[in-house]
Amino acid sequence: MTEQPDGTRRRIRVGTSGWSYDDWHGRFYPERPPARFDHLAYLARYFGAVEVNASFYRPPSPRAAASWLRRTPPDFEFTFKLHQRFTHERDRPWTPDEVGAFRRGIEPVLEAGRLGAVLVQFPWSFRCDASALRHLEAVRCDFGDLPLVVEVRHASWTDPAAAEFLRSRGFGWANIDQPPSRSGMPPTSLVTSPVGYVRLHGRNREAWFSRDAGRDARYDYLYREDELDEWIRRIRDIARAGETTYVFTNNHYRGQAPANALQILAKLEGRPVAVPSAMLRAFAFLETIADEALPPGEQGELF
Repeated sequence: MTEQPDGTRRRIRVGTSGWSYDDWHGRFYPERPPARFDHLAYLARYFGAVEVNASFYRPPSPRAAASWLRRTPPDFEFTFKLHQRFTHERDRPWTPDEVGAFRRGIEPVLEAGRLGAVLVQFPWSFRCDASALRHLEAVRCDFGDLPLVVEVRHASWTDPAAAEFLRSRGFGWANIDQPPSRSGMPPTSLVTSPVGYVRLHGRNREAWFSRDAGRDARYDYLYREDELDEWIRRIRDIARAGETTYVFTNNHYRGQAPANALQILAKLEGRPVAVPSAMLRAFAFLETIADEALPPGEQGELF
């Protein structure tokens, strides 16, 4: 929850896409964390939500999801990426067992009332045509009772009819920032369901379009303050139109995602925020937004 400078309160939750990155040590997490250090609990001291990336690569485990709930505050929320079987492997129908495996994995979070959304992320090759709309109908058939948010990356989805289709089927819209291109999705401030959603991927154009670039290279980008200000305006517009808005930074390489996320949080709240000591050493510019109090993640036991 963030409090706006005008005194009103809106449900805007800021966080990062994922939390398990070795290169965050010494830049967000401590350089040499103590034994049994809990990375998720540490992250939850600073942010109100996290986007689970691992569920894209394999169905989540109910046991793991239940553990995440125990290790985070009761008001901390999760969003999950839908498994790639339903978004990237579109050459054959999925099975009821595959649907069931994903649904069972997120059930503990859903039952706890802490599921913010399920992100249905498609690649640039998923263009707005009749086949794509049929595919979305199939997703809705098996997952439509969940708060679904669709991310598309091709500019063909800027057609107003596409947004109306998503709205009529109960899909939310993921507003994304990515390296600009003629056929890529431009920045938007669209809301098609009660859930507002924003994902910032970075603008590393050279690596983004390189077939040889690895994951880290594609997301190696640190947003400038003026670039974040562009999104603060959009986020506020999105929040006014929806019930809850989630903002996630995905420029994860070397802790840049939490650095930019803390800047966004401070801008939205209009006041200093807690910043880990490691971040202040790695990103000196964060001193301008850092609360002078000892960061909560560095006070004793972590849940």
